[in-house]
Amino acid sequence: MNYPANPLGVMEGRLLPKYQGRYQAHPVGYWQDEFPRAAEAGLDCIEFILDYNDAEANPLLRPDGPDEILAVSEASGVKVYTVCADYFMEAPLHHPDQAVAAHSQEMLRRLLAHGGKLGLTDIVIPCVDQSTMADAAAQDRFVQRMQPLVEEAEKAGINLSLETDLAPQPFADLLSRFDSRRVTVNYDTGNSAALGFDPAEELACYGGRISDIHIKDRVLGGGSVVLGTGNTQFERFFMALRPLDYQGPFIMQAFRDDEGVAIFRQQLDWVRQRYL
Repeated sequence: MNYPANPLGVMEGRLLPKYQGRYQAHPVGYWQDEFPRAAEAGLDCIEFILDYNDAEANPLLRPDGPDEILAVSEASGVKVYTVCADYFMEAPLHHPDQAVAAHSQEMLRRLLAHGGKLGLTDIVIPCVDQSTMADAAAQDRFVQRMQPLVEEAEKAGINLSLETDLAPQPFADLLSRFDSRRVTVNYDTGNSAALGFDPAEELACYGGRISDIHIKDRVLGGGSVVLGTGNTQFERFFMALRPLDYQGPFIMQAFRDDEGVAIFRQQLDWVRQRYL
């Protein structure tokens, strides 16, 4: 797959009406409609979502699904390089129930297998909110259960991109437990702002491991807001990022309303004029 430096994309569903009223979800039955809208907006890619609900209806897992995604992508010119596996928010790999964790491992294996057909670069594994790694025991379980999947990711040439709410040094310590460059970082500008982290400190700790970036604004301790109206230190973040020669995608995961398109275009213009 021809992969441009710093492709600009959108989190799946942001350019469509909400699926079942949910803020972020794979739009079952009309996901194809987003590709021409993304092309019209001048975007390079869409970051697909794998939900816990309706997972088996997602083309990421269906036997013929990768071919269907590739056909829609080819027709529109909009690629799928990355997947946000929200499935693991509900059933994390570090779940205390071994049966739940084993099923999640199998889901990730399937995703890696189909991701190889799609030419994915990254699978984002969220470990935030209800899937936070709350203590050392949870981190130990996560590392243990990830290890065999890291080997499969290396064979597939796909990054397992971790999104966590760990402070900078503890996150760097977690990464150091994996002897693989395929375990990388998904950096979310809004989540870091909501947690009160300093982007310069974060990037000093693990900036070289970042392989996927979500563009978002949030208020300290609160939710998503229109870009430029919250506590995200965009200027400080991009200044710290510049020396790292980051080549991965920028994914617009910005605030959305019920319809999506107008508010998205407003924020896309805002970030393009200033940083991208």
